[in-house]
Amino acid sequence: MADKVKEIEEIIEKYLKAGKILSQVRSEAKDRIKVGVSLLEIAEFVENRAVELGADGSAFPCNISRNDEAAHATPYAGEETVFGEDVIKLDLGVHVDGYIADSAITMDLSGKYTELVNASRDALDAAIDTVKNGVTTADIAASIEDAILDHDLKPVGNLTGHGLAQYIPHAPPSVPNRRVSSGAELHTGDIIAIEPFATDGAGKVVDGTLTEIFQVVNKKPVRLPAARVLLKELAPYRTLPFAKRWLKTPQLDFALMQLEKAGIVHSYPVLKEVAGGMVSQAEHTLIVMDDGCQVTTK
Repeated sequence: MADKVKEIEEIIEKYLKAGKILSQVRSEAKDRIKVGVSLLEIAEFVENRAVELGADGSAFPCNISRNDEAAHATPYAGEETVFGEDVIKLDLGVHVDGYIADSAITMDLSGKYTELVNASRDALDAAIDTVKNGVTTADIAASIEDAILDHDLKPVGNLTGHGLAQYIPHAPPSVPNRRVSSGAELHTGDIIAIEPFATDGAGKVVDGTLTEIFQVVNKKPVRLPAARVLLKELAPYRTLPFAKRWLKTPQLDFALMQLEKAGIVHSYPVLKEVAGGMVSQAEHTLIVMDDGCQVTTK
């Protein structure tokens, strides 16, 4: 019993360490994001800085989604795109021994979307105030939707928060961003990431045409030499998502296509608001407590 308690304490310490690192990286990255700055420069800063501060690596590629993009946008190798007067979602994750911190902020470089930025932030605050032992994800979802509707905006209904587990950035339970009839009950010690998305559009996202993020989801043998080489390169990421720009394997596009066709790798296209609406996001990682929660990424 004592050994089990010690193991749990060590795991919690790793979650807390990851959260502290992420908080510093997020703050430093926010100060660097300005009109004219390179997206790739920010993504590489985030991913490298986390390791410099003691993380074992990124929990997923740095997401820099702009305007009607809600998620899964990360720069490609050699990309020269710079920030304009954009609404920017900076979503970052780090891990310590596979234990993940996940957080996101929205920055409005145009100065025109203060209400939108505040909507997702207020929804996150409302959700955090709701979390405690015994609460359900349906309770949290209602608090998120109410806060966003108070700003006369819509929650993005087909995006959710999620649980976290070792080397698994999206584990059960899902945490909806709009009202649902029932939900999973949370218990002391559960680790969840709550991430409200607000929009002035239709409240739904669809797959875009660009894909730069992938994840190994299955293990099986492959015949093609290029695919085998790529699988070997991907081994250190385990079940954590990776960016195509991180990889050096020759014939990379062909090898990725073969692994995806075989069901070994899953792709994550950029998600875009279906009506072209602007999207904001706010996210923190929480540890559920008896009477509240501890935010690891503040």
